[in-house]
Amino acid sequence: MNLNYSDEQQMLRDQIQKFCESDYSFEKREAIIKSDNGYDKDLWKMFSELGWLSVPFKEETGGLGYGPVELTILFEEFGKVLVVEPYLSTVVISGSILDNSNFSNKSKLIGSITSGEKHISLAYIESNQTFDHSSLSTTAISDGNTLIVNGMKSLVLNGGNADHIIASVMLDGEFALVLIDQGLSGYSSNSYPTVDGQTCAEIQLENVSVPSESIIAKGEDAINLLSEAINLATLCISAESIGCMTACYLKTVEYTKERRQFDQPISNFQVLQHRMVDMFIETEMCKSLLYKAMLECDSNEPTKFKSVSGLKSQIGTAGKFVSQQAVQLHGGMGVSEELLIGHYLKKLVAIDSLFGNSSHHLNKYISS
Repeated sequence: MNLNYSDEQQMLRDQIQKFCESDYSFEKREAIIKSDNGYDKDLWKMFSELGWLSVPFKEETGGLGYGPVELTILFEEFGKVLVVEPYLSTVVISGSILDNSNFSNKSKLIGSITSGEKHISLAYIESNQTFDHSSLSTTAISDGNTLIVNGMKSLVLNGGNADHIIASVMLDGEFALVLIDQGLSGYSSNSYPTVDGQTCAEIQLENVSVPSESIIAKGEDAINLLSEAINLATLCISAESIGCMTACYLKTVEYTKERRQFDQPISNFQVLQHRMVDMFIETEMCKSLLYKAMLECDSNEPTKFKSVSGLKSQIGTAGKFVSQQAVQLHGGMGVSEELLIGHYLKKLVAIDSLFGNSSHHLNKYISS
Protein backbone atom coordinates (compact mmCIF):
# COMPACT_ATOMS: atom_id res chain seq x y z
CA MET A 1 0.00 0.00 0.00
CA ASN A 2 1.39 3.40 -1.04
CA LEU A 3 0.90 5.92 1.77
CA ASN A 4 2.81 8.71 0.02
CA TYR A 5 0.94 11.77 -1.21
CA SER A 6 0.89 12.45 -4.94
CA ASP A 7 2.68 15.48 -6.35
CA GLU A 8 -0.68 17.24 -6.73
CA GLN A 9 -1.65 16.50 -3.13
CA GLN A 10 1.74 17.68 -1.87
CA MET A 11 1.32 20.92 -3.85
CA LEU A 12 -2.03 21.43 -2.12
CA ARG A 13 -0.43 20.91 1.29
CA ASP A 14 2.40 23.33 0.46
CA GLN A 15 -0.10 25.94 -0.71
CA ILE A 16 -2.17 25.69 2.47
CA GLN A 17 0.94 25.74 4.67
CA LYS A 18 2.15 28.89 2.96
CA PHE A 19 -1.21 30.57 3.57
CA CYS A 20 -1.33 29.54 7.22
CA GLU A 21 2.22 30.75 7.89
CA SER A 22 1.95 34.07 6.06
CA ASP A 23 -1.71 35.11 6.17
CA TYR A 24 -3.18 33.57 9.34
CA SER A 25 -1.28 34.84 12.33
CA PHE A 26 -2.53 34.48 15.88
CA GLU A 27 -3.34 38.19 15.96
CA LYS A 28 -5.29 37.89 12.71
CA ARG A 29 -7.28 34.97 14.12
CA GLU A 30 -8.13 36.89 17.29
CA ALA A 31 -9.39 39.84 15.25
CA ILE A 32 -11.57 37.53 13.14
CA ILE A 33 -13.11 35.90 16.22
CA LYS A 34 -14.01 39.32 17.65
CA SER A 35 -15.62 40.49 14.39
CA ASP A 36 -19.39 40.50 13.87
CA ASN A 37 -19.40 37.63 11.37
CA GLY A 38 -16.90 35.37 13.10
CA TYR A 39 -15.04 34.85 9.83
CA ASP A 40 -13.12 37.03 7.35
CA LYS A 41 -14.98 37.73 4.10
CA ASP A 42 -11.78 38.62 2.27
CA LEU A 43 -10.14 35.35 3.30
CA TRP A 44 -13.25 33.44 2.29
CA LYS A 45 -13.03 35.06 -1.15
CA MET A 46 -9.36 34.06 -1.27
CA PHE A 47 -10.35 30.47 -0.47
CA SER A 48 -12.63 30.63 -3.53
CA GLU A 49 -9.96 32.10 -5.79
CA LEU A 50 -7.44 29.46 -4.72
CA GLY A 51 -9.98 26.74 -5.52
CA TRP A 52 -10.21 25.44 -1.96
CA LEU A 53 -14.00 25.82 -1.85
CA SER A 54 -14.22 23.59 -4.94
CA VAL A 55 -12.04 20.77 -3.60
CA PRO A 56 -14.62 18.06 -2.69
CA PHE A 57 -17.25 18.71 -5.37
CA LYS A 58 -17.68 16.56 -8.46
CA GLU A 59 -16.42 17.93 -11.74
CA GLU A 60 -19.90 17.81 -13.28
CA THR A 61 -21.13 20.26 -10.62
CA GLY A 62 -18.20 22.62 -11.09
CA GLY A 63 -15.80 21.17 -8.51
CA LEU A 64 -12.26 19.80 -8.69
CA GLY A 65 -13.31 16.21 -8.14
CA TYR A 66 -11.08 15.60 -5.12
CA GLY A 67 -12.12 13.57 -2.08
CA PRO A 68 -11.42 12.65 1.55
CA VAL A 69 -7.63 12.53 1.12
CA GLU A 70 -7.42 16.14 -0.03
CA LEU A 71 -9.90 17.26 2.62
CA THR A 72 -7.82 15.69 5.40
CA ILE A 73 -4.73 17.46 4.06
CA LEU A 74 -6.58 20.76 4.19
CA PHE A 75 -8.05 20.24 7.65
CA GLU A 76 -4.80 19.02 9.19
CA GLU A 77 -3.10 22.25 8.11
CA PHE A 78 -6.10 24.31 9.26
CA GLY A 79 -5.84 22.67 12.68
CA LYS A 80 -2.24 23.80 13.15
CA VAL A 81 -3.28 27.48 13.20
CA LEU A 82 -6.91 27.00 14.32
CA VAL A 83 -8.62 28.41 11.22
CA VAL A 84 -12.17 29.53 12.14
CA GLU A 85 -13.61 30.07 8.65
CA PRO A 86 -16.82 28.03 8.15
CA TYR A 87 -15.40 25.49 5.69
CA LEU A 88 -16.78 22.51 7.59
CA SER A 89 -20.38 23.68 7.75
CA THR A 90 -20.73 25.09 4.23
CA VAL A 91 -18.40 23.05 2.02
CA VAL A 92 -18.03 19.67 3.73
CA ILE A 93 -21.40 19.02 5.37
CA SER A 94 -23.95 20.97 3.34
CA GLY A 95 -21.89 20.69 0.16
CA SER A 96 -21.60 16.90 0.30
CA ILE A 97 -25.34 16.52 0.95
CA LEU A 98 -26.15 18.62 -2.11
CA ASP A 99 -23.44 17.09 -4.31
CA ASN A 100 -24.56 13.51 -3.63
CA SER A 101 -28.28 14.24 -3.91
CA ASN A 102 -30.65 14.32 -6.88
CA PHE A 103 -31.81 17.82 -5.95
CA SER A 104 -32.75 19.72 -9.11
CA ASN A 105 -31.18 23.02 -8.02
CA LYS A 106 -27.93 21.61 -6.63
CA SER A 107 -25.61 22.88 -9.39
CA LYS A 108 -26.67 26.50 -8.81
CA LEU A 109 -26.30 26.18 -5.04
CA ILE A 110 -22.89 24.51 -5.29
CA GLY A 111 -21.82 27.27 -7.67
CA SER A 112 -22.78 29.86 -5.07
CA ILE A 113 -20.69 27.96 -2.48
CA THR A 114 -17.57 27.60 -4.64
CA SER A 115 -17.73 31.28 -5.64
CA GLY A 116 -17.83 32.27 -1.96
CA GLU A 117 -21.13 34.10 -2.39
CA LYS A 118 -23.34 32.04 -0.07
CA HIS A 119 -23.18 29.95 3.09
CA ILE A 120 -25.35 26.91 3.73
CA SER A 121 -25.61 25.16 7.11
CA LEU A 122 -27.05 21.85 8.21
CA ALA A 123 -29.70 22.11 10.94
CA TYR A 124 -30.22 18.61 12.28
CA ILE A 125 -29.67 18.78 16.07
CA GLU A 126 -32.57 19.31 18.48
CA SER A 127 -32.63 19.78 22.23
CA ASN A 128 -33.08 16.72 24.45
CA GLN A 129 -31.68 14.46 21.70
CA THR A 130 -29.02 11.82 22.07
CA PHE A 131 -26.53 11.31 19.24
CA ASP A 132 -29.33 9.60 17.30
CA HIS A 133 -30.83 12.39 15.21
CA SER A 134 -33.47 10.35 13.39
CA SER A 135 -36.11 11.04 16.05
CA LEU A 136 -37.33 14.58 15.33
CA SER A 137 -39.86 17.02 16.67
CA THR A 138 -39.46 19.39 13.69
CA THR A 139 -42.30 18.73 11.26
CA ALA A 140 -43.18 19.62 7.68
CA ILE A 141 -46.77 19.27 6.54
CA SER A 142 -47.74 19.25 2.87
CA ASP A 143 -50.18 21.98 1.90
CA GLY A 144 -50.72 21.84 -1.85
CA ASN A 145 -47.45 22.87 -3.53
CA THR A 146 -45.93 24.13 -0.28
CA LEU A 147 -44.63 22.75 3.00
CA ILE A 148 -45.35 24.26 6.40
CA VAL A 149 -42.34 23.75 8.67
CA ASN A 150 -42.37 24.06 12.48
CA GLY A 151 -39.63 23.32 14.98
CA MET A 152 -36.38 24.46 16.58
CA LYS A 153 -32.83 23.47 15.68
CA SER A 154 -29.84 23.81 18.01
CA LEU A 155 -26.07 24.04 17.52
CA VAL A 156 -26.31 24.99 13.86
CA LEU A 157 -22.70 25.59 12.80
CA ASN A 158 -22.32 29.04 11.23
CA GLY A 159 -26.11 29.30 11.38
CA GLY A 160 -26.12 33.06 11.87
CA ASN A 161 -24.32 33.59 8.54
CA ALA A 162 -26.22 30.95 6.58
CA ASP A 163 -28.16 32.15 3.54
CA HIS A 164 -29.92 28.77 3.52
CA ILE A 165 -30.20 25.87 5.91
CA ILE A 166 -30.71 22.20 5.17
CA ALA A 167 -33.18 21.17 7.86
CA SER A 168 -34.02 17.63 8.88
CA VAL A 169 -37.78 17.26 9.32
CA MET A 170 -40.49 14.66 9.61
CA LEU A 171 -42.43 15.16 6.38
CA ASP A 172 -45.84 13.54 6.71
CA GLY A 173 -44.25 10.96 9.02
CA GLU A 174 -41.16 10.38 6.85
CA PHE A 175 -37.60 11.61 7.48
CA ALA A 176 -36.62 14.32 4.97
CA LEU A 177 -34.06 17.03 4.26
CA VAL A 178 -35.49 20.39 3.20
CA LEU A 179 -33.75 23.55 1.96
CA ILE A 180 -35.02 26.68 3.76
CA ASP A 181 -34.06 30.27 2.90
CA GLN A 182 -32.91 32.48 5.75
CA GLY A 183 -35.22 35.42 5.01
CA LEU A 184 -38.57 33.63 5.03
CA SER A 185 -41.39 34.70 7.32
CA GLY A 186 -41.33 32.75 10.59
CA TYR A 187 -37.58 32.06 10.36
CA SER A 188 -35.50 33.45 13.24
CA SER A 189 -32.02 32.70 14.52
CA ASN A 190 -29.98 33.48 17.61
CA SER A 191 -26.24 33.34 16.94
CA TYR A 192 -23.58 32.92 19.65
CA PRO A 193 -19.83 32.17 19.89
CA THR A 194 -18.52 28.81 21.04
CA VAL A 195 -15.57 28.11 23.32
CA ASP A 196 -13.30 27.21 20.39
CA GLY A 197 -13.84 30.45 18.45
CA GLN A 198 -16.56 29.20 16.12
CA THR A 199 -20.14 30.47 15.88
CA CYS A 200 -23.36 28.51 16.26
CA ALA A 201 -27.03 29.41 16.19
CA GLU A 202 -30.39 28.27 17.45
CA ILE A 203 -32.95 28.50 14.67
CA GLN A 204 -36.68 28.77 15.27
CA LEU A 205 -39.10 27.82 12.49
CA GLU A 206 -42.69 28.94 13.03
CA ASN A 207 -45.09 28.10 10.20
CA VAL A 208 -42.37 28.67 7.63
CA SER A 209 -43.76 28.13 4.16
CA VAL A 210 -41.40 26.65 1.55
CA PRO A 211 -42.15 25.28 -1.93
CA SER A 212 -42.33 21.50 -2.30
CA GLU A 213 -39.39 21.76 -4.75
CA SER A 214 -37.22 22.52 -1.68
CA ILE A 215 -37.22 18.85 -0.67
CA ILE A 216 -33.65 17.62 -1.18
CA ALA A 217 -34.35 13.99 -0.26
CA LYS A 218 -36.63 11.89 1.88
CA GLY A 219 -36.82 8.43 3.35
CA GLU A 220 -33.73 6.20 3.15
CA ASP A 221 -32.09 8.54 0.65
CA ALA A 222 -32.22 11.41 3.15
CA ILE A 223 -30.93 9.25 6.00
CA ASN A 224 -28.02 8.00 3.86
CA LEU A 225 -27.12 11.52 2.71
CA LEU A 226 -27.04 12.74 6.31
CA SER A 227 -25.00 9.74 7.52
CA GLU A 228 -22.44 10.11 4.73
CA ALA A 229 -22.06 13.85 5.34
CA ILE A 230 -21.61 13.44 9.11
CA ASN A 231 -19.10 10.63 8.59
CA LEU A 232 -17.04 12.77 6.21
CA ALA A 233 -17.25 15.74 8.58
CA THR A 234 -16.08 13.52 11.46
CA LEU A 235 -13.08 12.45 9.39
CA CYS A 236 -12.28 16.11 8.66
CA ILE A 237 -12.40 17.31 12.27
CA SER A 238 -10.28 14.30 13.26
CA ALA A 239 -7.64 15.48 10.78
CA GLU A 240 -8.02 18.98 12.24
CA SER A 241 -7.40 17.53 15.70
CA ILE A 242 -4.20 15.90 14.52
CA GLY A 243 -3.05 19.27 13.21
CA CYS A 244 -3.78 20.73 16.65
CA MET A 245 -1.92 17.93 18.43
CA THR A 246 1.09 18.22 16.10
CA ALA A 247 1.30 21.96 16.76
CA CYS A 248 0.93 21.39 20.53
CA TYR A 249 3.82 18.94 20.52
CA LEU A 250 6.13 21.07 18.38
CA LYS A 251 5.41 24.30 20.29
CA THR A 252 5.96 22.52 23.61
CA VAL A 253 9.32 21.12 22.49
CA GLU A 254 10.35 24.59 21.30
CA TYR A 255 9.23 26.23 24.56
CA THR A 256 11.05 23.73 26.81
CA LYS A 257 14.26 24.36 24.89
CA GLU A 258 13.98 28.08 25.63
CA ARG A 259 12.65 27.96 29.21
CA ARG A 260 15.53 27.64 31.67
CA GLN A 261 15.55 26.28 35.21
CA PHE A 262 18.62 25.54 37.39
CA ASP A 263 20.86 27.06 34.69
CA GLN A 264 19.73 24.68 31.93
CA PRO A 265 16.80 24.29 29.52
CA ILE A 266 13.94 22.34 31.08
CA SER A 267 13.99 20.13 27.96
CA ASN A 268 17.05 18.46 29.54
CA PHE A 269 14.93 17.06 32.37
CA GLN A 270 14.20 13.43 31.64
CA VAL A 271 10.73 13.40 33.17
CA LEU A 272 9.65 16.21 30.81
CA GLN A 273 11.23 14.42 27.88
CA HIS A 274 9.09 11.39 28.70
CA ARG A 275 5.95 13.53 28.67
CA MET A 276 6.80 14.97 25.27
CA VAL A 277 7.53 11.51 23.91
CA ASP A 278 4.09 10.41 25.13
CA MET A 279 2.56 13.41 23.34
CA PHE A 280 4.36 12.42 20.14
CA ILE A 281 3.28 8.77 20.40
CA GLU A 282 -0.38 9.67 20.93
CA THR A 283 -0.30 11.97 17.91
CA GLU A 284 1.36 9.39 15.66
CA MET A 285 -1.12 6.71 16.74
CA CYS A 286 -3.97 8.97 15.69
CA LYS A 287 -2.24 9.66 12.37
CA SER A 288 -2.13 5.94 11.62
CA LEU A 289 -5.85 5.61 12.32
CA LEU A 290 -6.49 8.71 10.18
CA TYR A 291 -4.69 7.20 7.17
CA LYS A 292 -6.71 4.00 7.48
CA ALA A 293 -10.04 5.81 7.76
CA MET A 294 -9.10 8.32 5.05
CA LEU A 295 -8.24 5.61 2.50
CA GLU A 296 -11.38 3.62 3.29
CA CYS A 297 -13.55 6.71 2.85
CA ASP A 298 -11.74 7.56 -0.39
CA SER A 299 -12.38 4.10 -1.84
CA ASN A 300 -15.89 3.92 -0.28
CA GLU A 301 -15.20 0.74 1.66
CA PRO A 302 -18.12 -0.69 3.69
CA THR A 303 -15.95 -0.52 6.84
CA LYS A 304 -15.42 3.26 6.57
CA PHE A 305 -18.01 4.11 9.25
CA LYS A 306 -16.37 1.75 11.74
CA SER A 307 -12.89 3.09 10.98
CA VAL A 308 -14.01 6.70 11.39
CA SER A 309 -15.64 5.83 14.73
CA GLY A 310 -12.43 4.15 15.91
CA LEU A 311 -10.47 7.23 14.85
CA LYS A 312 -12.87 9.67 16.53
CA SER A 313 -12.84 7.67 19.77
CA GLN A 314 -9.03 7.74 19.90
CA ILE A 315 -8.94 11.43 18.93
CA GLY A 316 -11.22 12.27 21.85
CA THR A 317 -8.90 10.79 24.47
CA ALA A 318 -5.55 11.53 22.81
CA GLY A 319 -6.47 15.12 21.95
CA LYS A 320 -7.27 16.00 25.54
CA PHE A 321 -4.14 14.24 26.80
CA VAL A 322 -1.77 16.01 24.38
CA SER A 323 -3.28 19.47 24.91
CA GLN A 324 -3.41 19.08 28.69
CA GLN A 325 0.26 18.05 28.77
CA ALA A 326 1.13 21.02 26.57
CA VAL A 327 -0.69 23.41 28.89
CA GLN A 328 0.99 21.98 31.98
CA LEU A 329 4.47 22.10 30.46
CA HIS A 330 3.91 25.76 29.57
CA GLY A 331 2.91 26.49 33.16
CA GLY A 332 0.60 29.41 33.89
CA MET A 333 1.22 30.85 30.43
CA GLY A 334 -0.47 27.80 28.96
CA VAL A 335 -3.92 28.98 29.98
CA SER A 336 -3.42 32.63 29.01
CA GLU A 337 -5.31 34.13 26.08
CA GLU A 338 -2.04 35.42 24.62
CA LEU A 339 -0.73 31.93 23.70
CA LEU A 340 -2.21 29.47 21.20
CA ILE A 341 -1.65 26.52 23.56
CA GLY A 342 -4.77 27.18 25.63
CA HIS A 343 -6.78 27.66 22.44
CA TYR A 344 -5.69 24.23 21.20
CA LEU A 345 -7.05 22.72 24.41
CA LYS A 346 -10.40 24.46 23.90
CA LYS A 347 -10.54 23.30 20.28
CA LEU A 348 -9.78 19.68 21.10
CA VAL A 349 -12.33 19.59 23.91
CA ALA A 350 -14.94 21.04 21.54
CA ILE A 351 -14.09 18.55 18.78
CA ASP A 352 -14.52 15.64 21.20
CA SER A 353 -18.18 16.64 21.64
CA LEU A 354 -18.86 17.35 17.96
CA PHE A 355 -20.63 14.56 16.00
CA GLY A 356 -20.44 12.24 19.00
CA ASN A 357 -17.92 12.07 21.81
CA SER A 358 -15.24 9.45 22.45
CA SER A 359 -17.52 7.12 24.43
CA HIS A 360 -20.26 7.27 21.79
CA HIS A 361 -17.89 6.34 18.97
CA LEU A 362 -16.24 3.63 21.03
CA ASN A 363 -19.66 2.02 21.49
CA LYS A 364 -20.35 2.40 17.77
CA TYR A 365 -17.01 0.78 16.95
CA ILE A 366 -17.65 -2.15 19.28
CA SER A 367 -21.19 -2.77 18.03
CA SER A 368 -20.39 -2.50 14.29
